Amino acid sequence: MDNKILDKAKKWTKGNYDLETKEKVSFLIKNDEKELIESFYKDLEFGTGGLRGIMGVGTNRVNIYTIGAATQGLANYLKKNFPDESRIKVAIAYDCRNNSKLFAQTTADIFSANGMKVYLFDSLRPTPELSFALRHFGCKSGVVITASHNPKEYNGYKAYWEDGGQVIAPHDTNIISEVNNIKDVSEIKFEARKENIEIIGEEFDKLYIENLKSLSLSPEIVKKHKDLKIVYTPIHGTGVKLVPQALAAYGFTNIINVPEQDIVSGNFPTVISPNPENAEALKLALEKAQKTDAELVLATDPDADRVGIAVKNLENNFILLNGNQTATILVYYLIKKRIENKQIQGNEYIVKTIVTSEILIDIAKKYNIEYFDVLTGFKFIAQIIEENEGKKLFIGGGEESYGYLAGEFVRDKDAVMASALIAEATAWAKENGKSFFELLIDIYIEFGFYKEALINVVKKGKTGAEDIQKMMSDYRKNPPKKIANSPVILIKDYKLQTAKEPQTGKTSKINLPVSNVLQFFTENGSKITVRPSGTEPKIKFYIGVKSEISLKEEFNKTDKILTDKINDIKKSLNL
Repeated sequence: MDNKILDKAKKWTKGNYDLETKEKVSFLIKNDEKELIESFYKDLEFGTGGLRGIMGVGTNRVNIYTIGAATQGLANYLKKNFPDESRIKVAIAYDCRNNSKLFAQTTADIFSANGMKVYLFDSLRPTPELSFALRHFGCKSGVVITASHNPKEYNGYKAYWEDGGQVIAPHDTNIISEVNNIKDVSEIKFEARKENIEIIGEEFDKLYIENLKSLSLSPEIVKKHKDLKIVYTPIHGTGVKLVPQALAAYGFTNIINVPEQDIVSGNFPTVISPNPENAEALKLALEKAQKTDAELVLATDPDADRVGIAVKNLENNFILLNGNQTATILVYYLIKKRIENKQIQGNEYIVKTIVTSEILIDIAKKYNIEYFDVLTGFKFIAQIIEENEGKKLFIGGGEESYGYLAGEFVRDKDAVMASALIAEATAWAKENGKSFFELLIDIYIEFGFYKEALINVVKKGKTGAEDIQKMMSDYRKNPPKKIANSPVILIKDYKLQTAKEPQTGKTSKINLPVSNVLQFFTENGSKITVRPSGTEPKIKFYIGVKSEISLKEEFNKTDKILTDKINDIKKSLNL
């Protein structure tokens, strides 16, 4: 074993660590070398979603000490960054996961001990409500304790900045530097000053819901279709109260719940993983929808920032839509309805991420709406909103990983908001004599049939991280000349910030921050993106293909052609 790892572990058996932690680390040193290495071989780092990992003892695990070091480092940085503030304010929320309340209270205690004013939610709340609270109270920073849709072994720590968005450069690396400067657990101020902590509750929920309601574009249409049957599941998480409240505030009266999944639990007893991207997580909701003949299924992840949906297809069978499809309909609805309502001022824009469907750009172009394409991570969408605040109007946007946003008062993906707007778009489609799915096909007829697929290659632990690094290195050294027999005509390397045409050798600059992402564009219009996850032990392959379609009756045939295209690409890349 690497002596550095052993030395790090031994430090946790001495000093100011609690007795239980010391005993657990001692046990690993004596009995479980593999777990000891995994727990101490590195320190948890901020990725696209902040600090996230498996709960347990060690520097590479989520526990009160790694949470404590992150909080103390953040507190130290806030003091340096805002030296003229008489009292720095922060807000804290947490989700349903095991230990989330403990970690949130620990975070609140440390901030309060550092002399800061802390707004702490009285119980679990959706992540987007934290973003809203941060802006409402004029906070300089905020924290959500969550691991989003990860399995039950995980927890995490999302850090937010004063704009309400997740921390971005240079603050993210500066905070890590402050965390790394903490050499001993004794430097963390765990002793709370309770007078600095203010508990916020249901009154604030009402304010949040009122703001969500202000985004409604079709209140009269909702009145006509208020009995639209909607099945909703929070998958044991924080959406359990606020999503039904938001739907009710919009005017929907026929919300059908899934009682087994209304139970708040960090063990997620009815699912393997509480991820609305996985069909298995929506199984119970789909069964309820079939029994009740519902028209829409909504499922939010544990911290209610992502939403998955299911609708009836042309054969009247429920199917799951992917994040690109939902984003397509939502952005289309937000633009078209604003035009219909004569609410277009000429300064509107949308934002998508580079791995999200190109159809969003086509929609924006046709209706003369400005668009921005940003790196993966909702914090980059928030950054665009912040930069354009007061000059341009953000009407909506999102990412393929089931995260969407409208309006400017929240600066992170918001499944509470998105659920209400998706339901409203369903009512709008119905008012126009179409199902939600038929609306999607109409969009494909207008802009082209885009189909995307995401392939996750999981590589766990230290060796997995090394494998992922090697895969990216190999793609850079020896990029494919052809993918599925179609020549690669453009390679975008976001780490080198260059776009290169292999046939001509022509290169151009990419004006986005450095990111370890590669994109390959082929002659037949396919787009393949390769990206290591910033929050999970996996490397992701995003595949996008396109075909023309002119009639609704051509949908199934065209869908199969595109599926075959995707399978050919997968085979070509050995996926």
